[in-house]
Amino acid sequence: MRYLLLLFITMPVLEMWVLINVGSQIGAFATIALVILTALIGVGLLREQGFETLLRGRQKLQSGELPTGEIAEGLILAVSGALLLTPGFITDVLGFLGLARPTRMILATKLMEKIILKGWHQSNFREASQESFGEKSIHESADIIDGESWERKDLE
Repeated sequence: MRYLLLLFITMPVLEMWVLINVGSQIGAFATIALVILTALIGVGLLREQGFETLLRGRQKLQSGELPTGEIAEGLILAVSGALLLTPGFITDVLGFLGLARPTRMILATKLMEKIILKGWHQSNFREASQESFGEKSIHESADIIDGESWERKDLE
């Protein structure tokens, strides 16, 4: 998170530098056409990969499994799509890397490990803080009563 501001400042500057250099080599019109072409190709690939990921997720849900990998892949596909629609060649390269299945699988695995570890630390912190203040954790409480109530209006 601390590098996010630096990324938002340096990325547009790098993109402008690359666009100017490419434009001076192949011309402004060809550079603009190339940027539009990469965006169109990226949207087509994103659509195809997105439907494939969605179908795999539905199959896992129907078989009773959680589609955690597919959810992580969906997040990566959404970020990749945003990068492909952003004008520039560096963001296009990053977006196409996110669309490639091998790199997407590696990124999804890393993302899921980070989410699982963060969730594990937070749940342990919550239980440890409850125990240190003398509160029962959710797992120890046996006084939970589940029920329903309603008020009848026709008896009044």
